[in-house]
Amino acid sequence: MGAFPHPLLFWQKDKDLDRSQELGQTPVGKLLWKYFVPAIIGVTANTIYNIVDRIYIGRGVGALALSGLSVTFPVMIIAMAFGMLVGMGASSLVSIRLGQQNKGEAERILGNAFILLLLISLAVTVSGLLARDRILALFGAGPDTLGYARQYITVILWGNIFQGIGFGMNGIIRAEGHAKIAMYTMILGAALNIVLDPLFIFVFGLGVSGAAIATVISMAATSLWVLMHFTGSKSVLRLRPANFKLHKGIVLGILSIGMAPFAMQLAGSVISTLFNIQLIRYGGDLAAGAMGIINSVAMMVVFCVIALNMAAQPIIGYNYGAGRYSRVRRTLKISIIAATVITTAGFLAVELFPRAIIGLFNRDDRQLMELGTRGMRILLAMFPLVGFQVVSGNFFQAIGRARTSLFLNLLRQVIVLIPLILILPPVFGIDGIWVSGPAADLISAAITAVMILREVKKLGIPDLAVNGGELREA
Repeated sequence: MGAFPHPLLFWQKDKDLDRSQELGQTPVGKLLWKYFVPAIIGVTANTIYNIVDRIYIGRGVGALALSGLSVTFPVMIIAMAFGMLVGMGASSLVSIRLGQQNKGEAERILGNAFILLLLISLAVTVSGLLARDRILALFGAGPDTLGYARQYITVILWGNIFQGIGFGMNGIIRAEGHAKIAMYTMILGAALNIVLDPLFIFVFGLGVSGAAIATVISMAATSLWVLMHFTGSKSVLRLRPANFKLHKGIVLGILSIGMAPFAMQLAGSVISTLFNIQLIRYGGDLAAGAMGIINSVAMMVVFCVIALNMAAQPIIGYNYGAGRYSRVRRTLKISIIAATVITTAGFLAVELFPRAIIGLFNRDDRQLMELGTRGMRILLAMFPLVGFQVVSGNFFQAIGRARTSLFLNLLRQVIVLIPLILILPPVFGIDGIWVSGPAADLISAAITAVMILREVKKLGIPDLAVNGGELREA
């Protein structure tokens, strides 16, 4: 593994400490920071990779190649959605069961999650390859971009099983209290990608396919890393063959809680498709390429908020399961404040320096520069509200409120945004597409605020304490 030590070595300094116990004892602010630092390092590494990947392709292959990659976003989002369906659902359940001191059930959840990820990943690969060209055409691939999109997504689909295992199970590592090991998983994949991308794109001359090959190799390395952790003798939870038999109750529990992030990702695929179709209709292929750049920049900021959610999820889930509601409320409050600071900083950057940001990806195409600059400023005009929405959706997922989490995650992406994307462009042209984003942010943030305040009031009841796995009044 080169510079990355075996995950089990991190246990040596405090081998007598049950990492999951600190979730209910360490002061919330200190604990959230302790979990956030490794999460943000890992997420930042992956975000840098995504941006560097597009810089390599934009400069090494061309602007149309960037547009081709934008067309593959919906397919990749769908593949990732299935990993989130199982991984995030299992992570939330594991956190709650550990809070209830039920380690045996937590291990059964881990085993069932592993088998589900294998089965679902294989199904996505087969179906994706069989319907590849039809799907890409549906998602907006034109004659000039279809070839690039086909090259990239074919390789990615063959390696989808590695993404399912690495991405899906890494959240469970964090749920059991091992934020650093989860961080190294993400750093490992990103570092390999950054090193391998120029090798396959420029040295081997494989272009877009080379970028995809580098990604698959990196995903394979991260999946191996995760499996090494769960088969090691000193992990909190062990991956045991005895737990591979699927249990209806566990599977339904995983899928119900994971349905919110899954639906959000699928909605993201639909949104990405609609954006591409409308942008190509009102602005041409380069407008879709500009959207790809804007998405990369916006996700760099949103991923910081996701890192915050990664830190908060095990703390909220464990303490909710243990009945320590004051710690749940404090974690939510700190997370919302921090997320708002992050998205506000991102908003200031894109509003003040849009041309410099677009220029990182492609300086040669003037039309791409103009489309990207104007689109970025308008589309992200309400960006400060996004952090609050993301944290709120994660909160309901962490406490097992699957239906509420599902509604909030679909509120912006489906209920509000899709109608706006369809209604506004015929009236305002391409600006109508850009305006739909901030309008949806504003409306959905107002509704989310009402629901989160209502739930916080319910958590004003006295804390509970765990006694023999059962909850009682503290």
